[in-house]
Amino acid sequence: MDRIDSQGYRANVGIILSDESGQVLLGGRIRQSGWQFPQGGIGRRESPQQAMYRELGEEIGLGMRDVEIIGWTRGWLRYRLPERFVRRDALPLCIGQKQRWFLLRLRADKAQLRGDTTSRPEFDRWRWVSWWQPVEEVIHFKRRVYARALAELAPLLAPIEVPPPPQWPAAWRLADGR
Repeated sequence: MDRIDSQGYRANVGIILSDESGQVLLGGRIRQSGWQFPQGGIGRRESPQQAMYRELGEEIGLGMRDVEIIGWTRGWLRYRLPERFVRRDALPLCIGQKQRWFLLRLRADKAQLRGDTTSRPEFDRWRWVSWWQPVEEVIHFKRRVYARALAELAPLLAPIEVPPPPQWPAAWRLADGR
């Protein structure tokens, strides 16, 4: 059962999986053209970390020993769903997601990634991309949250130096205008 707060936001975790060079994993949505980071809901009796490990296993076939937690966002990052995606017949009404983002470093071989660990896979392909590229590839209403999560977690990759974010359209920009 989803955890939806009194404002209509579903509790969720997002996973930024980095490799040794600082590239990050993007998953291709099954039978769709869209790309995104692994993510998923937090169950009623789960902590965000427990949900992150469950989603990691379900979506890309990795376990606790395959990754190292580098850090996570200080608070919840929220996005609203566009009206056409809000399911008005579902109760409680969910208007968006609030996400806790985790930055992980891959410790296993990349060949261990699997998308077939559940009967309903999320991804049918993946690729490793530069740090800021996911902001440009994710569906439009998630772009600001992706930018905020990446900006907050980038310093934790040290000694790998992440370049500054590009100049994005105003709708995606961070609070400091980047």
